[in-house]
Amino acid sequence: MVTDPIADMLSQIKNAVLARHKTVVLPYSKVKESIAKALVDEGYLATVAITGMKPKQMLTVDIAYDGSEPVLADIKRKSKPGLRVYVSTREIRQVLGGFGSAIISTPLGVMSGKEAKKRGLGGELMCEVW
Repeated sequence: MVTDPIADMLSQIKNAVLARHKTVVLPYSKVKESIAKALVDEGYLATVAITGMKPKQMLTVDIAYDGSEPVLADIKRKSKPGLRVYVSTREIRQVLGGFGSAIISTPLGVMSGKEAKKRGLGGELMCEVW
């Protein structure tokens, strides 16, 4: 039984990158889809698609590559079920001096840290990617 499905999703994506796979198929949820779409907007993933019928929908994620090297180097889960991490607009920091991205769940949806800071929003710090 998985107690943190988002951490499981991030681990599967990271393992697929390390194994040089092109796609990852994950169980579907709206939160996973919105995190994956935020990663697509930041350029770490190529595409996201929902496959299957309603009770057994799956999320198919294509990993972005720059030539033969994956764009995504590492991904870390920050807010966990046992310790939630919330940030205000002022507390949103750059990841790796601007080379990475923070993914934040705001009242207007899941978005990158840069977008949340531009809109003046805070929220739950889901993960950091570089």
